[in-house]
Amino acid sequence: MPRLKHWAFDWLETIVVALALALIIRAFFLQVFWIPSGSMEPTLDINDRIVVNKVAFNFMVPKRLEVVVFRGVGGVGEAKKDLIKRVIGLPGEKLEVIKGGIFINGVQVTEKHPMNEDFANFGPVTVPSDAYFVMGDNRPASADSRYWGFLPKKNLIGPAFLRIWPLTKFGFIP
Repeated sequence: MPRLKHWAFDWLETIVVALALALIIRAFFLQVFWIPSGSMEPTLDINDRIVVNKVAFNFMVPKRLEVVVFRGVGGVGEAKKDLIKRVIGLPGEKLEVIKGGIFINGVQVTEKHPMNEDFANFGPVTVPSDAYFVMGDNRPASADSRYWGFLPKKNLIGPAFLRIWPLTKFGFIP
């Protein structure tokens, strides 16, 4: 009987430590997010699961074309939910969309990631010093900075770097 108690205590201790570590990692370092809409297709599909590094932006700033998760800006009376988009414009830059092409300070940006193009025009706008301009990869069907404005720096959660579901598409996010 003492041997059984020792075995049960060892297992309980292992489970409690593993659970505590999982909660700490989720709260402060990494988090799995679910993709609820098609705004990032074809890069990310509805129901994909991604991993986000929640501490990265404490040590570095977002880069152009990086996929980020953030707390939505939301209008009056709207619930603020977590969203995912691609960083297009950085603080202080003049941005313009001409026939679907992105121009930063008058120079066209080459986008090599998969996307559904549109041929709309937008801007020019200047990104405030404490904000970013973000767009979905499914440009014709993405509610993004073109519609709700600039993304405040304080709303950033972190970069999305890994797709973990479905397993057939497991890998790093372009």
